[in-house]
Amino acid sequence: MLKLEKRQILKNVGSSWSALAINVLVGIFLSPFILHHLGDAAFGVWVLIFSVTGYYGLFDLGIRSSIIRYVSKYTATGDREKLTQFVNTALFSYTCIGVVSMVLTAVLSSSVERFFKIPPGMHSETRLLLLMVGASVSLGFPLGVFGGMLEGLQRFYILNWTSIGATLARAALIVYFLNRGYGLLTVALLTVSLPIISSILRGIIVFRLCPVPLGLDHVDRASFRHMANYGGTTFLVLVASRLRFRTDELVLGTMMSTVAVTWFNIGARIVDYAQEFVSSLAQVFVPMSSQSEATGNLDRVRKIYIAGNRVCAFLILPITAILILFGKHIIRIWVGARYVPHSYPVLVVMIVPFALMLSQAASGRILFGLGKHQTWAAITVIEGIANLILSIALVPSLGIVGDALGTAIPLSFTCLVFLPRHLKKQIGVPIGTFLREAYTLPILLTLPLVGALWLANRFFYPRNLVQLASETLAVSSIYGVGLLWAYRTHRAFHVAEIAGLKQPPVPEQPPQAVIAVEYQNEQ
Repeated sequence: MLKLEKRQILKNVGSSWSALAINVLVGIFLSPFILHHLGDAAFGVWVLIFSVTGYYGLFDLGIRSSIIRYVSKYTATGDREKLTQFVNTALFSYTCIGVVSMVLTAVLSSSVERFFKIPPGMHSETRLLLLMVGASVSLGFPLGVFGGMLEGLQRFYILNWTSIGATLARAALIVYFLNRGYGLLTVALLTVSLPIISSILRGIIVFRLCPVPLGLDHVDRASFRHMANYGGTTFLVLVASRLRFRTDELVLGTMMSTVAVTWFNIGARIVDYAQEFVSSLAQVFVPMSSQSEATGNLDRVRKIYIAGNRVCAFLILPITAILILFGKHIIRIWVGARYVPHSYPVLVVMIVPFALMLSQAASGRILFGLGKHQTWAAITVIEGIANLILSIALVPSLGIVGDALGTAIPLSFTCLVFLPRHLKKQIGVPIGTFLREAYTLPILLTLPLVGALWLANRFFYPRNLVQLASETLAVSSIYGVGLLWAYRTHRAFHVAEIAGLKQPPVPEQPPQAVIAVEYQNEQ
């Protein structure tokens, strides 16, 4: 059983990293290709509209996490009737949400130019773009039930491989049509239609794996209550995530221009890739901590807390060093030298607090796994509000860097002041012990890399992507050797016994695990 579970985890994580790698590689190639074919203004409109429709994710109301939880529960218990009722209730709820979001799209598209500083010649194109993207998101709500069912069945790899197929097909078609003179709306049509096709394919697969009858007579009030109660806190996390990380482009589009949105997005996109890489690993700590807490093994939770964050630090610290020291080269080679003065400061300002957050990526997952994430969710909402207020206050004087600082300052406060203290309260690990055990080794291994990167940056000037990749890999081999030593000597995952902490008794009834996939998708 243990080997089977381990194999399933490796398959899911491996496919997640494969999907992420494909997504990053396609993004590295496709973003500058689209930017140079569409131009700064049109690309800014593209980013702006997707930022606006990204807020439709709040309409999810935590339903997807409920689908994952209850599909998993009812398939495990073999309760086909409750499974049927819950799936149909979720499908009905999502369909209603889709209708509401489509009405909202129609209203917004009629006057979108009043809210944002869009070039006059692009008003009609922007309205059509918003209609197109909004319709896709609205349809994606009911179709998202199938993805949630697959996750509840622990078939993450099906989601990932269908995502890989859609990503590769989208990239090939966009290149084909842009090279033949097509424009913004064609790119948008391809971008929104392929995920719909992959969702339909997932629906076919999931109903072969777990056939469920569909119909309004299966919609159930009790299932709706379960769904609403369970998804409430997850909804707070969704709100917080949107406020924390998806308001920047809207603020710039409102207060500056779509060109400023483009400049900001280039630096922020690079940081997003780093975040996705770490988050795809950190998702495994939710079920691990939940299982340990359910059996009363709090000592194992503490070790997951320390070792999990150490592994996250192993990933994000060298990435941070590379982006700070090679960031100008990355932007210059990726999209062009003229973007470096605008986008590199955004990259530096954003990557530092994100490194603080991602080096503690296991902490948030553990809180979800223990079902003790309510306070943390409230704090992140407050952080998101502070983010928005600071961004609006700083943009007039500092421009896009002010917007980046609006995100960086409250995020740093949450990571440095709140999160370690909150975990100490919840699981009893002293802050000093946590910092020493989790970060001493990753920092020591990263320091030689920083020196090597500084020397390489001073004496070498990469002129193309191949030279940049070769130089980065050569310098990073220093870190790789250190990491291999830590792994072979068992220092990478070893956690010392935490003195003075007693093991609590095993609870009579294990608490429900909270599977917070929305948190992973939005971070």
